[in-house]
Amino acid sequence: MHHLTEIRLSDIPGFRIGHAQDEAHATGCTVIVCEEKAVCGVDVRGGGPASRETPLLNPLMTCDGVHAVLLGGGSAYGLDAAGGVMRYLEQRGRGVQVGDAIVPLVVGSCIFDLGCVDGSVRPDAAMGYAACVDSERNETRCGNVGAGMGATVGKLLGNDTAMKAGLGCCAVQAGDLQVGAIVVVNAVGDVYALDSRRELAGLLTPDGAAMRDTEQAMLELMPPASGRSANTTIGAILTNARLDKAQTAKVAAMASNGLARTIRPVNTSMDGDSIYALAAGRVPAGPDIVGTLAARVLGMAIERAVLEAEPIYGYKAARSFL
Repeated sequence: MHHLTEIRLSDIPGFRIGHAQDEAHATGCTVIVCEEKAVCGVDVRGGGPASRETPLLNPLMTCDGVHAVLLGGGSAYGLDAAGGVMRYLEQRGRGVQVGDAIVPLVVGSCIFDLGCVDGSVRPDAAMGYAACVDSERNETRCGNVGAGMGATVGKLLGNDTAMKAGLGCCAVQAGDLQVGAIVVVNAVGDVYALDSRRELAGLLTPDGAAMRDTEQAMLELMPPASGRSANTTIGAILTNARLDKAQTAKVAAMASNGLARTIRPVNTSMDGDSIYALAAGRVPAGPDIVGTLAARVLGMAIERAVLEAEPIYGYKAARSFL
């Protein structure tokens, strides 16, 4: 019988994680750099994703792995940061050899954080490159960092009653198997402790003195969406398991259940929820056990994304109520 123990996300071999951010303008990006090409799948459940190279991850496509995953702010504008990630990888000879050229395969998704401050600055190629350089330190950080810099939650009624969220990480080990998650929480809904009704962050009352239930508010008020497609929870599962492309897609789909266990409502037409799964190991493990652990660690990472966020830009955070 294997016991589940918590480890650092940076303990999972084959990956490096780096961040870059513009704190003054409430945006940033986070990059997962793969030491070698990693098998990758994705699960997209939200109605408004801002994404790059997603078709590559279809099991029917010939792509057998990616070199990096970008998680960014800036909505679709933030996808520009992938250009800097490609430049970083190209300079190091990392990519697919196409004739005389090296073409790094970089997939990614971005959250909508343009309304957090003023939206005038978005992640660009320089910021993507800086995040790659930061990945050389491979430090596990949470809260107001990287793509979580401008993340907020509880936005059904607009920013005035929203709360600050951020980026969260969690990883576990059972025997030789390691499974970890990194997530940026920018949901229209509320965030709850895993598998509970204990609200950690979300929609505030008009006076900002307490939290309320977004699902109940939807039933009572039936308001028009104040920020259509302006919310997204994006993240990635990292594992040292040996999985094929179809199996990573299954793991990503199972991992998405971690969103449903912590965020309510979730996967709405106002969200662009997307979860990647990356496998870069040799540990024999089926997608069912990896996916089961992935859902758990993703839920735990979502908790940390709000619990470790600092109040900023006039937004309260979970710790404001502790």
